[in-house]
Amino acid sequence: MMVLVVGASGATGRKLVDQLIMLGQQVKVVVRASSQLPAHWNESNQIHIITSNILDFSEVELRGLVQDCSAIASCLGHNMTWKGIYGDPKKLVTDATRRLCKAVEMNAPKEAVKFVLMNTTGNRNRDLNEPISFAEKAALGFFRLLLPPHTDNEAAADYLRSEIGQNNTSISWVAVRPDSLLHEEEVSDYSLFPSPIRSALFKPGKTSRINVAHFMATLVYDNSLWLKWKGQMPVIYNRASLD
Repeated sequence: MMVLVVGASGATGRKLVDQLIMLGQQVKVVVRASSQLPAHWNESNQIHIITSNILDFSEVELRGLVQDCSAIASCLGHNMTWKGIYGDPKKLVTDATRRLCKAVEMNAPKEAVKFVLMNTTGNRNRDLNEPISFAEKAALGFFRLLLPPHTDNEAAADYLRSEIGQNNTSISWVAVRPDSLLHEEEVSDYSLFPSPIRSALFKPGKTSRINVAHFMATLVYDNSLWLKWKGQMPVIYNRASLD
């Protein structure tokens, strides 16, 4: 299986690539020229490195990029700097998701391509009646006004949920929602839920990046797990953070 990973040079994206390699997958990564990549990537015959900005691809180039891919995983996000938060592109995640999905649809694959989006528990699944307090509603409204990356994350998931939907013959999708992200070296026990069981703002859980990567890679690899979660926005917590 060939898996395209965008956002591969980020903290979670790197771990996702390594998890996919451990599962024996072939992986394409799109990274900027300035990205510092792990040395072993250049030595692996499973990793195909493409140096570019995903938003710089033409429509024809994107169709070629995804032509042989059975799955696409996005770990794209905004750098937590002033330029990363308030500079262009403000809709990095949404625009990349939309353009990649359209390229897949134009290729009309015989089997639906899996699309896994890394998202956040700060974004609700509007297909479900996920409870939210008045204080959380007010805070999220504030974030939408002042933090473009939050709006971008919401719009990317809403595109999959509303535009791609549940019955698209070219694409099936899962949006993975971790809570407060941690750096850990080893995969640990984690729990999955259809909706948050804690307040993402006032009583967040914790999720290690490597657990997010492990779950995303397993979704791509394990069809039974995919069938369980496709068209949904599962929330992932480190099990230890729920004790």
